[in-house]
Order: sequence, then structure tokens, then C-alpha cells
Amino acid sequence: MTSLPHPRIILLLSILLAASACSPALQPASSEVPSTVTPIPSRTPVPTVVPTATPLGCLTQPGRMDSGSIDTTRPSQEYLIYLPPCYDVQTDERYPVLYLLHGQLQTDDFWAVHLGTPAIADELIHSGAAQPFIIVYPDDRYWNQPAEAGFGDRMINLVIPYIDQNYRTLADRDHRAIGGLSSGGGWAVHLGLSRYDLFGSIGLHSPAIQPADEPYIEHWINAIPPGSWPRLWIDAGDADKDLGSITSFESLLRTDNLPHDWHLFAGDHSEAYWRAHAPEYLQWYADGWKSDVVSHPEPTP
Repeated sequence: MTSLPHPRIILLLSILLAASACSPALQPASSEVPSTVTPIPSRTPVPTVVPTATPLGCLTQPGRMDSGSIDTTRPSQEYLIYLPPCYDVQTDERYPVLYLLHGQLQTDDFWAVHLGTPAIADELIHSGAAQPFIIVYPDDRYWNQPAEAGFGDRMINLVIPYIDQNYRTLADRDHRAIGGLSSGGGWAVHLGLSRYDLFGSIGLHSPAIQPADEPYIEHWINAIPPGSWPRLWIDAGDADKDLGSITSFESLLRTDNLPHDWHLFAGDHSEAYWRAHAPEYLQWYADGWKSDVVSHPEPTP
């Protein structure tokens, strides 16, 4: 005879089965690690630092002197050249250029060695009184030989194009100046006035005006269009041997109301006189390249 379960056990089993049927199925545990949000702590903003340009060390160094020879003529055309501080470092920069012509019985080193113009240019540039510029010292030692007849042509057709092609010049009238002393000043009169389209500034220091040029000077002056008159400096010592022709030239300019800087200093026609005034000369040339100077409108042909 088989015994039956107790009625209370049957009742308990029935309750458990009913509860199990009503409960949702259990989900398997996820293996994904829940993401954790980490708050970003607040902090004081870091100010933006604007980098400042580091001064170039070369700006405190002297410029460089070099020499060259243009061998397409006989005799060859020699020259010295002053390249300003940082010329070899700032290779994208271009510079104004000044041509300084020496006198009779002198050579291309007269302005550089005897008058010390490279050191003067260094001082102007280092002090900020001038922007960097190039100085070219063409040689005219063959003035008393047949080749002398071609010096003006060599300057215009050989020297200036060669310098513009081989050095980083600003090759336009506004940034090109010519000056000379004694017979070099005579050449500056000749070239500066007859080729006003090439030179924005002309410096005449005790100029020995060439007698052959005297009949043409007024014609050259009258041929310069209005608004194209160059900056012009003239100086001489009160005991200069050529003072008569210099003052006659200056009087012509005054009669025609043509702007120019005229300086009659104490002194004679000598190295000591020019050396004493060389800093004034270079400052005047450099002033022509300051940003507040009105430029000439004509382009270089």
C-alpha cells in the first residue's frame, strides 16, 4: 500500500510553484564593465604667451667688406663693397645701395679706408639712425688713361647692372644714391643729372665739375620732369680751390628754385675736410630711405 504525501506538503509545493511562475526570468550577468564618468576638476586658465622675436646677434656685429672685379672690360672694372650687418643671415632681405666715387689720384679704398665710411655705416645701423644699406666703391684709378673716357658708360651699363644682379639690392631709383668727392663729385653731377631716372639722391662733396659738362648742366636740369627732382646735397670748404665753380652751380639751382641742401663749411679741398664731414654725408644718404620720405613715382626703366 502506497502512502500519499501529507496535505500540508502538497499545499506548500503548490504555493512555491505559483510564485515561480509569476516571477520574471533572471537575466545572465553582463560581462561589460559600466563606464565611470570622472568629473574634470576646474583650474585657473593658462594665459596665452605671445612669442617675442629674438634679437639677431648679427645686428650688433660690423658689416662685411668685400672686393670684386668685373672682367668684361680692359682694364677690368674693380670695386669694393660694404655689406651691412646680417646681410649673410637675413638672406631674404634686400637693401638700398649707395655708390661713392673717389677723387683724382685716389683709388676705390679712399672712402672706405681713409674716410672710415664702413665704421660710420655700422654705427648708424647699430644705433637705429639708419636702416641697413649697401655701399659700393667703384674704382676709377685709370682716369688719366684712354679708358677714363668710358667710366661713365661703365658705371651705367656695367657696374650698376652687375651689382643689382649679384647682390641683394633694391634695384630702383628710390633706393639708389650716388655721391662723390672732388672729381668723383664731378662724375656725380654728370651721372646724377643726365640719368636722373637711376638715382633718387645725389651727393656732391667739394665737386670738381668737369669743364666739358658745364654747357650741358642747365639742359640736364631742364630735362628733369616736375616731381622727379632728386634729393641733392652740395658742400664745400670756404677755402676750396674749386669754390668758384661750386657756388656758380649752387646759384643756378637757387635761381631755378630747385630744392637742395647747401653747406659751406670751414676747410679746404682735403682728406681732413672730407673725413670731418663723412658722418653727416652718410646720415643724409640714409635719411632718404626712411619710411616717412616721399618716394619718387617713376619706376626704373
